[in-house]
Amino acid sequence: MYRIGIDVGGTFTDFVMLNAKDENVVFYKRPSTPHDPSEAIANGLSELISLNKIDAADIDFVGHGTTVATNMIIERRGVSTGLLTTKGFRDVLAIGRQARPGLYDYRVRKVDPLVPRRHRIEVSERLAANGDVLVEIDEDAIVADAQKLWADGVKSIAVCFLHSYRNPAHEERVQAAICKALPDAYVSISSEVLPEFREFERTSTTVLNAYVGPKMQSYTRKLRDRLKDISVPVEPMTIHSNGGLLSLRSVEELPVLTCLSGPAAGVVGAAALGTASGFPNLITYDVGGTSTDVSLIAEGQPKYTSKREITQFPLKTPMIDIQVIGAGGGSIAWIDDAGALKVGPHSAGAYPGPVAYGNGGEEPTLTDANICMQRLNPIALLDGRMPVDRAKSLEVLKAKIADPLGMSVEEAAYGILTIAVASMSRAIRSISIEHGYNLADFTLVSFGGAGPLHSADVARECGLKRVLIPQEPGTMCARGILLSNISRDFVRTELMLAKESSWHRLTGLLREMITEGDTWLAREKVLEGDRRFDLIIEARYRGQNHEIRIPVASVESAELENFIADFHAAHEREYGTIVKTRPVEIVNCRVRASGAVPKASLEPVERKGSIADALVGERDIYCGPRDGWQKTSIYARDKLPLSEVISGPAIIEEMSSTTVVLPGQSVHVDAIGNLIIEC
Repeated sequence: MYRIGIDVGGTFTDFVMLNAKDENVVFYKRPSTPHDPSEAIANGLSELISLNKIDAADIDFVGHGTTVATNMIIERRGVSTGLLTTKGFRDVLAIGRQARPGLYDYRVRKVDPLVPRRHRIEVSERLAANGDVLVEIDEDAIVADAQKLWADGVKSIAVCFLHSYRNPAHEERVQAAICKALPDAYVSISSEVLPEFREFERTSTTVLNAYVGPKMQSYTRKLRDRLKDISVPVEPMTIHSNGGLLSLRSVEELPVLTCLSGPAAGVVGAAALGTASGFPNLITYDVGGTSTDVSLIAEGQPKYTSKREITQFPLKTPMIDIQVIGAGGGSIAWIDDAGALKVGPHSAGAYPGPVAYGNGGEEPTLTDANICMQRLNPIALLDGRMPVDRAKSLEVLKAKIADPLGMSVEEAAYGILTIAVASMSRAIRSISIEHGYNLADFTLVSFGGAGPLHSADVARECGLKRVLIPQEPGTMCARGILLSNISRDFVRTELMLAKESSWHRLTGLLREMITEGDTWLAREKVLEGDRRFDLIIEARYRGQNHEIRIPVASVESAELENFIADFHAAHEREYGTIVKTRPVEIVNCRVRASGAVPKASLEPVERKGSIADALVGERDIYCGPRDGWQKTSIYARDKLPLSEVISGPAIIEEMSSTTVVLPGQSVHVDAIGNLIIEC
């Protein structure tokens, strides 16, 4: 039987196929189809089946990561959405937190809400802070309001009532009434999307869910149909932003959970790989064609957050904490009005792509710069399947960068690389040093099609001592899907002081949430013995505005005294201070319900041969102004022996990526097949 992981990126769609019988793994890539991502998925699966001569009926798992919801929000391509909210809260979306997006730049303006004011309707209902009903709801009046929205072209309705996180009854009644009156409408209620306090963030997240919901339903249905057409017998699962898998049914109900889903899979895979390799402290560094994603893993556990924004819209769902910047292989190099060289954030994307690809690209990119310096193969990529034209890259860099700045083409190319590396390094420092972590304690895990190409430079810039590069790093996010469990996060707001009189109430709430998660796992067809529940309590000092996540081993072992001590320790690590005289306030309880699934093996590999067998040629590469052009050995990664050390400069090529080892660095293959660069 075969298990297949798929990651849909902006430039390429990546495939990893695992034969569950012999643990053989096959990697594959094909260009993405941004107009319809399901097309690249189906075509790639069909090609994978044909090339490997397997029977589609033998496929028993397909999981995929997608940016469909994220792109809809960024490009504002969702459906016309309405909002029903408690009287007096119509303008929450517009008021927000009254914070400027650019504090000192008056040219940066707040984005317009996704729901225009005429589609935000106030409802006469009210709940008290404890969930008691103060003003009953008039369902007939609300249905009439919904019908007016529908007549005005609204296709999706978000419902967010005050304090519904304490009592969902009003929202549930409204949802049932609207769905009965308007069966084609998509209705999203905040008590299902985010049963958590803070009105602006809860309203924003519910609106985002409603905004992308109908088109995500259309996408999932199209994906189902395409896979049926090529005789794949299983329904695909989707990885979401907390690094777990969801059924398509859950995705259709809560599509907002899939934002940043692909990068989350890469972090999950990196954590598993790092633990197996003996490196539990990691910085993940994922560079694709459009962006760079970085994240921190401490003691084998990724960091999580529920405080993210997509184009200024708060998205308050639990997710792996990933910092994203607009720097990737397709990032365009340009000169600003002051004559300074810039790289990104705009990208050449999948089409037309870099100039060297010959698809009509006219702007120099980071990939063109690497081809000019011959760090990338100047003839063809993807094991020869994608021809490239170095002459076109040289021509465009000379005309648009080198000549205007009065420098040579190689200097211009290296300048583009240096600027991109500086941006990537800033992102790494922002998730590590700024949170009290010492980069010297961490290993850089480099993946994505362009990650290994730049990781040696980034490690040198950041002072990192070691780089780990997995096999076929360009497909790491797809591989991470095969290392992920089914999971979903549940949250309840419960504001109370952490003291003996309230601790019993808190443990009772955690038990209720475990029961809720258990019911969901049963719906996802997870066997009882494969179910697991991870508990988190979010707390703060009384008077603070933001909380810290504190893990709890189990409800049975949860003791107030230990929790307080853990909170103080976490606060000191995060902020450098402890205030033991101030009471600790509990804010949210979280339960992650997860179900174990069969995973790819990370056992030691056997590999014979020698460095001489792996040598495929030589070419000159540009190593910067100090080292200049240097004759460099080129190696085929799949032929490298274990443990033997290669001194830089060196280039190691494989289907999905190219690894650069700089002068003064060395590289070897570890026991499970990773490249380890020692800086």
